[in-house]
Amino acid sequence: MRLTTKGRYAVTAMLDLALHRDRGPNTLADISKRQGISLAYLEQLFSRLRKSGLVYSARGPGGGYSLGRATTDISIADVIRAVDESVDATKCGGQKNCQGELRCLTHDLWEDLSEQISQYLDSISLEDLVRKQAVQQVSARQDTVTIHARAQ
Repeated sequence: MRLTTKGRYAVTAMLDLALHRDRGPNTLADISKRQGISLAYLEQLFSRLRKSGLVYSARGPGGGYSLGRATTDISIADVIRAVDESVDATKCGGQKNCQGELRCLTHDLWEDLSEQISQYLDSISLEDLVRKQAVQQVSARQDTVTIHARAQ
């Protein structure tokens, strides 16, 4: 099982958006600067996040992206699923054909692990992460660095 860059970046960008939601719509350029994620990659991710209803966009001056639901109503699993990411730990992608056309010896173990991971990620909301002191400290540091970079 591997959570790819796509899933990690989507969660990071959504958490950034949640942390800065009180500032109104956030541009992808701002998220890109704060998180060090390429703008082109964010555009791809936010297209999928928008289609899933997790974010919405506002055009024009002062436009950008806002959360489509309350932070308490967006789970980390929602974000990962929105960008077509899988947390499946089985070798066969859940098809039960891991050994030729048959189930392998450890299929149930990996399938159970996948279910545990899914339940865990479903149980954590963006709000849970926003409230973490360590997350707030990192966000404050990133904001300071971004402000200094703009001034130069």
